[in-house]
Amino acid sequence: MIRYARPADRPAIAQLVTQAFGREAEAQLVDMLRADGDVLFELVSLTGEVVDGHILFSRMWADREGLYAALGPLAVRPEIQRTGLGSTLTNAALQVAREFGVHGVILLGHPSYYPRFGFSAEAARQVRSPYVGNPAFMALALEPGAFDAPMTAAFADAFSRV
Repeated sequence: MIRYARPADRPAIAQLVTQAFGREAEAQLVDMLRADGDVLFELVSLTGEVVDGHILFSRMWADREGLYAALGPLAVRPEIQRTGLGSTLTNAALQVAREFGVHGVILLGHPSYYPRFGFSAEAARQVRSPYVGNPAFMALALEPGAFDAPMTAAFADAFSRV
């Protein structure tokens, strides 16, 4: 079952994210994004009452009209990674982002994982960012033309504090 994350899920999410990444930095990022009010939404996947997957979308700052979001982190319990749960969560979250009216999504992620959802470095080529040229810097237009013209986009401040 996939649903919006609830405040009661936060300890389980922190533990899951730490286990999935093998360090605490990404769990700290999640906490900072929440504290700063930059979270657009979070989804969790549950098996019974156990949180086994989590995905977060945060607000991005862009020099144009429209809502832009950052995807990340995405975390799945290590023992069930590579079972399709991450893909299921990502697809569900992209649908929610469309419903939220997000024009485009940007991420720093694994260059061989995220293209299956339509993300590409080519789509991010018009985005001015310190990450330009990094193969992990990718974008996905959810609205036609979201990345067709040059733009500057910045991740929420929490990303620079981790």
